[in-house]
Amino acid sequence: MKLIVVTAPTFFVEEDQIITALFEEGLDILHLRKPETPAMYSERLLTLIPSIYHKRIVTHEHFYLQEEFQLMGIHLNARNPNEPHDYSGNVSCTCHSLNELQSKKHFYDYVFLSPVYDCITKQGISAGFTAEELRKAGKERLIDSKVMALGGITPDNILEIKDYGFGGAVVMGDIWNKFNACTDHDYLEVIRHFKRLKQMAD
Repeated sequence: MKLIVVTAPTFFVEEDQIITALFEEGLDILHLRKPETPAMYSERLLTLIPSIYHKRIVTHEHFYLQEEFQLMGIHLNARNPNEPHDYSGNVSCTCHSLNELQSKKHFYDYVFLSPVYDCITKQGISAGFTAEELRKAGKERLIDSKVMALGGITPDNILEIKDYGFGGAVVMGDIWNKFNACTDHDYLEVIRHFKRLKQMAD
């Protein structure tokens, strides 16, 4: 099962070092998600990440970055719902219901299904599916290797995600909550936590 990390929504000094370390530890895909931030900051971050990892990065904003940095692909969302004209690379999107998943899955390289569990980063966003619904969707192959689980993924439930038949787990809050840019002197806890998740996902 793939392990995908979505960036924190804001930039911070150690970010390129942490992302590089995550790739070195076996991160499959990084989603660069920085809502409503200037493109120049994303450009700077990408220049600090070794180019060998660019092919495993998907951007949610400033789609021209995909071609400029030879990234893996783009992710469509409410802010950026359309592919650029003549774009032919990898495309993913997020689905918020099983009906939406059924209608969209075949048009994309892979999709996120969210929120599978109660959201860690946004208070008040509860799981959108019951265990029974997810199990049924897995048995019917609606959930398969092209569907990645997003929302509240932690070491406590990642094996369940695997059991449902998801092709990957998407982690955001559970990783970035392990690092405080203002007070932490290193990011060892982030790497330790990621290695634990990776071991369980494999």
